[in-house]
Amino acid sequence: MIGQELGKMVQDDSAMRTDGYKMTELGPLPEEWQVVRLGEVVALIRNGLTYRQYRIPPGIPVSRIETISEGRINPAKVGYLRDISLQSIESYRLIKGDILFSHINSEPHLGKTAIYTGEPQYLVHGMNLLLIRPRPESLDYQFLNYLFNVYREKGVFIGLAARAVGQASINQGKLRQLPIPLPPLPEQRAIAHVLRTVQQAKEAGERVAAALKQLKKSLMQHLFTYGPVPVGAQCFAPLLQETEIGALPAHWQVVRLGEIFEIQQGKSLSPRSRTGPRMRPFLRTANVLWGRIDVTKVDKMHFDEPEERRLSLRHGDILVCEGGEIGRTAMWEDQLPLCLYQNHLHRLRSLREDVFPLFYMYWMQAAWTLLALYGGLGNKTTIPNLSQSRLAAFPIPLPPLPEQREIARILRTVDQRIEAEEASVRALETLFKTLLHELMTAKRRLPRELIARFSEPQTLTRE
Repeated sequence: MIGQELGKMVQDDSAMRTDGYKMTELGPLPEEWQVVRLGEVVALIRNGLTYRQYRIPPGIPVSRIETISEGRINPAKVGYLRDISLQSIESYRLIKGDILFSHINSEPHLGKTAIYTGEPQYLVHGMNLLLIRPRPESLDYQFLNYLFNVYREKGVFIGLAARAVGQASINQGKLRQLPIPLPPLPEQRAIAHVLRTVQQAKEAGERVAAALKQLKKSLMQHLFTYGPVPVGAQCFAPLLQETEIGALPAHWQVVRLGEIFEIQQGKSLSPRSRTGPRMRPFLRTANVLWGRIDVTKVDKMHFDEPEERRLSLRHGDILVCEGGEIGRTAMWEDQLPLCLYQNHLHRLRSLREDVFPLFYMYWMQAAWTLLALYGGLGNKTTIPNLSQSRLAAFPIPLPPLPEQREIARILRTVDQRIEAEEASVRALETLFKTLLHELMTAKRRLPRELIARFSEPQTLTRE
């Protein structure tokens, strides 16, 4: 019964394969693949020690539910056991390739897994997680972990679970009877290798993006203190002055925002504006991100002709959120041919030729998120309290126009690198999900030459 239900979840929706494929309880699979019960190909499925755990050292590290909450074993989220015998430590100590499985949890987290790769060096198997130890001669531990990812995504574990108030649980008996596809071992290893390679590339991209974001913060701190002077060359920077908004180059001015920008609030959304002959796209606070405007989902409302003239956005307009995450700021760069905005957004439009809007978009980002200016209003709140008069009174720097342009150019270059890395990460995430499903269900087969590279025996040792 479990196998039939599982087959409906993971089998290909396209026409049935016949060439080199056979019908199984999990749907069509290659002739050389088997369908087995999980209990047949694992050496161990068991609960962990129920000793009292401590949050901080001293003690022997022990796994907790939180230890695998991110899909990996996080050494910072282990517990500690004290007064435990050496025999218990040895009996319950994890070895490389062991999989920890969340079998008691809320439904969204049920079936989460993580592989023990040897870090921390000593880790004891604790309560509320099952330990699953594959037989290395039959089942590759990484292949099994990826297969668990597919089953969890398809809702298989929720289907196996018994429910109680606030949580669900899977007993060992049902888990042992879980039918799984079993390719030949070299193909299992090859599949795991391909998936791991894509996953590692994605993680590397995430690390690069995170490093670039940290670089941007450092550059903002530097550029808005010393001006466009290379990092490390502060000795060549102009003299500084102390101002109400911190240290600035002595030749920069400090003015009020309302002196150099026209500030205009948008139109209130009402039931009457939901219909009319002049329905126009408009931006909400949700469309305005830090440094970027998202137009993938834009609503419409009616604007009469005077409203449209007054509230139509122009290239270089800066939008500042009045409510929600107050101060979130981005610049309009003609993402749509025509667009207006609602009343929870303030539009800043330059009044002077010596103002470069992109510089001030970055200044507003830094002021809210990094420099803690303007009374700390950048904290999240549900109360719209950034009025036009308060915004107009904010002190802001006014560097010479060439310096504004250069600072904006530097920060835009970093932003473009961040956007490129994040786009690459999204593409790799999509590729990973596609390959995960297609390789595990044999919709896609790997080249024989690649599989042959993984035909040599592989062993895991306790370290």
